[in-house]
Amino acid sequence: MKTTDTEAETGTNAAPEPRPSNFIRDIFIDDLKTNKYNGRVQTRFPPEPNGYLHIGHAKAICLDFGLADEFGGHTNLRFDDTNPEKEETEYVDSIMADVKWLGFHWDGLFYASDYFDQLYEWALKLIRDGKAYVDDLSAEEIRKHRGTLTEPGKDSPHRNRSVEENLNLFERMKAGEFPDGSRVLRAKVDMASPNLNLRDPVMYRILHAEHHRTGNKWCIYPMYDYAHGQSDSLEKVTHSMCTLEFEDHRPLYNWFIQQLGIFPSQQIEFDRLNLTHTLLSKRKLLQLVQEGRVRGWDDPRMPTLSGIRRRGYTPEAIRNFCASIGVSKTTGSIELAMLEHFVREDLNKHALRVMAVLRPLKVVVDNYPENQVEEMDAVNNPEDATAGSRKVPFSRVLYIEQDDFREVPPPKYFRLTPGREVRLRYGYLITCTSVVKDNKGEVVEVHCTYDPATRGGNTPDGRKVKATIHWVSAAHAVDAEVRIYENLFLKENPSDVEPGKDVLDNLNPNSLEIITEAKVEPSLANAAAGTRYQFERLGYFCVDPDSKPGKPVFNRTVALKDAWGRLEKKQGGKA
Repeated sequence: MKTTDTEAETGTNAAPEPRPSNFIRDIFIDDLKTNKYNGRVQTRFPPEPNGYLHIGHAKAICLDFGLADEFGGHTNLRFDDTNPEKEETEYVDSIMADVKWLGFHWDGLFYASDYFDQLYEWALKLIRDGKAYVDDLSAEEIRKHRGTLTEPGKDSPHRNRSVEENLNLFERMKAGEFPDGSRVLRAKVDMASPNLNLRDPVMYRILHAEHHRTGNKWCIYPMYDYAHGQSDSLEKVTHSMCTLEFEDHRPLYNWFIQQLGIFPSQQIEFDRLNLTHTLLSKRKLLQLVQEGRVRGWDDPRMPTLSGIRRRGYTPEAIRNFCASIGVSKTTGSIELAMLEHFVREDLNKHALRVMAVLRPLKVVVDNYPENQVEEMDAVNNPEDATAGSRKVPFSRVLYIEQDDFREVPPPKYFRLTPGREVRLRYGYLITCTSVVKDNKGEVVEVHCTYDPATRGGNTPDGRKVKATIHWVSAAHAVDAEVRIYENLFLKENPSDVEPGKDVLDNLNPNSLEIITEAKVEPSLANAAAGTRYQFERLGYFCVDPDSKPGKPVFNRTVALKDAWGRLEKKQGGKA
């Protein structure tokens, strides 16, 4: 409110930059052309502080803040804190952190609870105007009276109470005289309306619960449909974007504003984000946390912004993804591979390349001097010339990936096998000469020879080598824990459940693999939490906060394989 109190009613908005348009952006442009709000653009992002934000909220954040930024307007962050039983300060703090992480900054910070006194006064006005009444029916009775899509509702026996009786009862509700659920305040609209939301919706319920901001001052709390539009109006919001499930609520949104004669904010609905293999229900995500199915709201398998941040996703990738999917009036589903494509695209530009071996196999270079150590030059990022290079130690005993050796190679296998020469990245060309096996017959050590003339992986004689593999020096390797994540849900649509089953029955039992004996190059010994890397040939990884000095922990952000990118290329960019 303070922002709008001091803000001039006429704005001086910059001309919009040329951008791909959508129907909401077109509304903004038309409203500015017609001077509908005296040149003003005011949006808001109104989360409920009853859980952590997820990737679906990122689309709304980018829309609310992005359009206001584009047209020289303002955006408020407003917490819809009307249900004290489910709201916590922890959630408020996490939401603010997530919005900042995405790269946005609000012009005003408000809470629906800031307006409780005004909302109460407006409720009294509606009662005095004969537009609201206190109802003694139970929640179940109200549902029965509401009717169906094909049958009109039935008036409550309390619908025609006198204004005086309604005022008396409502004030006593506020004073705490009645138990929870015993009475509600309902708007008197139209019980025969084809829109069920207009059949005398509940405005206030009795709830003796301590609020995270107002304490025990109130024991009646406004419902979302009553508080939302009026909060928008108080903040002089010009464009109030909501997801499509609120489209049928818009007539009620407008009805309250019209009855109260207040600033006419306009509600605009758009499609919510749905991702394959991803559950975007805060209620179900809370269940995952409470039942210990995940390690918390910031578990890297969770679609929460704190979870994907911990996993290593970048805010730039999220913003680019949201810009690419656009907004529409049609509900659909986006491939998770598309989101991963944008993450890879951003990390490819900025993540430093390093070498790590997840499942080590010992390699001894028999003809390399035992006590010799060489410093090999390694490129930090071939996509970024300013990233420079680093030194990587090379010695007689190395670790390579177990998958990079086969004693009996399958067809088209070009990596290390007996008698075959391969290139060690930044190192030398080596040839396998023998192996050592354990009592189970499994190879535990590979012996090789190297060609001293091939330092840096070059071949002075021009001979061709089909495979290049990564490695780390055994004497210099740092022990690390690596966490490999797969989809949290097995099904493309997690909500696709059989009768008698729950969505959580679709959880992937192999969504997390913890590798405790990985080996990484020494430059990663004290890598800072949140730092992102590309492990060459393996994928993109991020340092987890669980890391300790000399014992780093890495989360795999995404594998190198880009299914979406290949599909897009195959379809000529039309994927």
